[in-house]
Amino acid sequence: MAVVRDLRVLLRFPGFRRLLAVRLLSQSADGVFQVALASYVVFSPEQQTSPAAIASAMAVLLLPYSLLGPFAGVLLDRWQRRQVLLHGNLLRAVLALTTAALVLASVPLWLFYLAALSVTAVNRFVLAGLSAALPRVVDGERLVIANSLSPTAGTLAATAGGGLAFAVRIPAPAGAAADAVVVALGAGIYLLAALATLRMSRGLLGPDPSGERPRLAEAVADTARGLAAGLRHLARRRRAAQALASMAVLRFCYGALTVMVLMLCRYAWDGDSGVDGNGTSGGGSGALGGMTLLGLAVVVSGVGFFTAAVVTPWAVRRTGRFGWITVCATGAALLVPSLIPPFDPLPVLAAAFSVGLVTQGAKIATDTIVQSSVDDAYRGRVFSLYDMLFNTAFVGAAGVAALMLPPDGRSTALVALVTVLYAMVAAAMFHVKPSDDHQDDVSGTVTSERPTTA
Repeated sequence: MAVVRDLRVLLRFPGFRRLLAVRLLSQSADGVFQVALASYVVFSPEQQTSPAAIASAMAVLLLPYSLLGPFAGVLLDRWQRRQVLLHGNLLRAVLALTTAALVLASVPLWLFYLAALSVTAVNRFVLAGLSAALPRVVDGERLVIANSLSPTAGTLAATAGGGLAFAVRIPAPAGAAADAVVVALGAGIYLLAALATLRMSRGLLGPDPSGERPRLAEAVADTARGLAAGLRHLARRRRAAQALASMAVLRFCYGALTVMVLMLCRYAWDGDSGVDGNGTSGGGSGALGGMTLLGLAVVVSGVGFFTAAVVTPWAVRRTGRFGWITVCATGAALLVPSLIPPFDPLPVLAAAFSVGLVTQGAKIATDTIVQSSVDDAYRGRVFSLYDMLFNTAFVGAAGVAALMLPPDGRSTALVALVTVLYAMVAAAMFHVKPSDDHQDDVSGTVTSERPTTA
């Protein structure tokens, strides 16, 4: 009820309503495009899907966030943000249509990746622009609430967009034409997002034209030096560094298991394995195809993420932040080897829920540790490093999985590796003394000027 009340208050700001509409449309298109990319790479009969191909697709989706993210703000403080949102979404619509044409033309996979990489690279600027513009459309008193609700709404929109893509793709016959239709659907929603930006005045979202800005090269160099300073500060905050290291390992495990599930859906379960009345896989039933099972895995993993958001505050009060990371890693170390082999759908779906819960639960605790352990003056830079580490760990896991997985995705060796990594995190976090849980806590003072309102 409190969330609904807060949202009603925020929606009274015309600028916030319009900016939120752009975010919802833009991120729902992201969800559609990402599912289309996965469908074409993993399930298209025209492609000989391999773990290496999946690893390449994940690099396309995530590396722009990691490499461009810290530097996007340099340009967003120089360009009109409303124009960034307008032209960014128009450009993505054109690039997505180009990608759909490439799918129909059955071009080499590297050319498809190049087009998809262009779409996701522009996405980094659009998302950063949405966040940077937020203080211009709500007052200072409600900025924290807006920062909480707006990205959450965007995540839900991306999930809904992915669901829409699954709904369009699953009933269609396998083939490039169906994948191209889903990509074109994403292009249409990107176009709607661009049109929605026209409801805002050109200067509404800033930046202030009277502000003094350094030269571009100097600004980029300052950003690089800022990241280095953030890394040095993090080295002095031992607990924050430990939490980030553990989160990187947990994210690595999540990425490796994600590639495994994708390969299982493509080869072990796609049309050759259904789920019978006893809950075990049966050959040749075709009752649940691989695409359907992938959609179910995404849903149950998302339910695990939501469950983590609900239970983590309660759990941290009882176990401490490092204690909760220990519990999460221990649970994963016990559940993953007991659920995944012999690689039947229902146990793997149960593992998807469990891994989603423990990964997100540990991340929430890690976010809190970093926020409370790092000086306010360094938080932005440390979280930029956190974002880079988070995404590169996932891409690195996909690369390792590509080396270890057989074509059908059934790898007890990968399950064993992931189990050992979970156990190592649990052991390392267990040895953090309860009295050390708040050792590096700092009391930062947050100051802000009252922003321009809509």
